[in-house]
Amino acid sequence: MKQVVGTVVSNKMQKSVVVAVDRLFHHKLYKRYIKRTSKFMAHDENDVCNIGDRVRLDPSRPLSKQKHWIVSEIIKKARIYVPPSAPVTKESGSSSEAPAS
Repeated sequence: MKQVVGTVVSNKMQKSVVVAVDRLFHHKLYKRYIKRTSKFMAHDENDVCNIGDRVRLDPSRPLSKQKHWIVSEIIKKARIYVPPSAPVTKESGSSSEAPAS
């Protein structure tokens, strides 16, 4: 097997990620290129991959029932959105809630 490049779609497990690898092939009957996606479970030893990262996978011996790949490098880190924190001000004496009656 050879190295493959894909995108991390799940990192909810410990030391494991799921990577989606896209491939194009030419359909002889339709005479068009078709995109197919394969998902591989890969070992991430340091648990550094996040969803959206572009990674390169190397084949390895079977590590578990479904894990036969190891993350060799992170090609591109995903941009993670961090919402800007609004300054919190405490106003004394005024309440935005209606009084309960």
